[in-house]
Amino acid sequence: MIRAAALLLLLAAGPLPAAAQPARTWAAVPGPAPGPARIIGGTGLGCIGGAQALPPDGPGWQAVRLSRNRNWGHPLLISTLRDFTARAQAQGFPLLWIGDMAQPRGGPMPFGHASHQTGIDADIWLDLSPKPKLSAAARESVEVASLVLPNESGVDPGRWRPQHAALIRLAVELPGVDRVLVNHAIKRELCRSHAGETWLRRVRPWRGHDQHMHLRLRCPPGQAECRDQPPPPAGDGCDASLDWWLTPEARRPPPRPPGPPPSLPAACAAILSAR
Repeated sequence: MIRAAALLLLLAAGPLPAAAQPARTWAAVPGPAPGPARIIGGTGLGCIGGAQALPPDGPGWQAVRLSRNRNWGHPLLISTLRDFTARAQAQGFPLLWIGDMAQPRGGPMPFGHASHQTGIDADIWLDLSPKPKLSAAARESVEVASLVLPNESGVDPGRWRPQHAALIRLAVELPGVDRVLVNHAIKRELCRSHAGETWLRRVRPWRGHDQHMHLRLRCPPGQAECRDQPPPPAGDGCDASLDWWLTPEARRPPPRPPGPPPSLPAACAAILSAR
C-alpha cells in the first residue's frame, strides 16, 4: 500500500516526460499496465505494458527474492521459462531458482541491472544442488557460490561440472532465445570443452554472471515498437576477443559520462501512468 500511494503522489500531476521518470518511480508500481502485451524500446532503455507474472512456484522452478517484485515479463518469456524448466526437469536437473526478470511495467531499476527493462530477460541461478521448497522469507537470502576463480582466469574446478555446460546449452537452444550472458571465465571454459559448436555463438561474455546465466529473448512477433540488439558476431566467440576481458581496461570500466541518463521512449510515459 505504501508503494502504491507513493506512486499515486508521483503521478498526480499526470504523465511525466519520459526523461523525467526516475528508476524509483518505475520500481514503485505494484502491478502491470492493463491491456495486451506491448514492448516499447530496447532491453536497456524501454518498458512493457500487459506484462505477466511468473508464479512463485511451478514444475521445475522457484522464483526467488520476490520482495523485489521483478518476476514479470512478456507472455513469451513466461512460456519460455516454463518450457525451459520442464525440459531441465525431464533431463534430470534439480529444481532451478529463477531470479530477476522485469518490474511490472519494465523500465529502469534502482539497483542491480541496466537491462531487464522490457520483459524479455531472466536470470537463472547456476546451482545444481537439490533444493527443498523454500518459504518466501528464505528465498530473500538465497546465496549461490561463484563458479569462477577470484582472478576470473577460469572456472573453479572444485565447483564447475559438465552439467553446467549442459544447462547453459539447453537455455541457448530454446526457441526465441537471442543470447545467454555468462561470466567470461565460463565462456572460456565452454570454449575449452565445446569449441566449434554452433550454439556457442549465442553464449556471450559479460561482467558478473559468475553465479547465474542471463537469458534474453529476441523481440517477440508482433512487437513493432520493440528494439532488438544487433545479432552476435559470426563464429563461436572462442577467439582473441575473450582475452580482452582479462585486461586492465576491462577490469576497470570507465564511469558513465557526465550529464543526464539517456531518455526512455516517449511512449513509456503512458505505460507508467496507465491505470
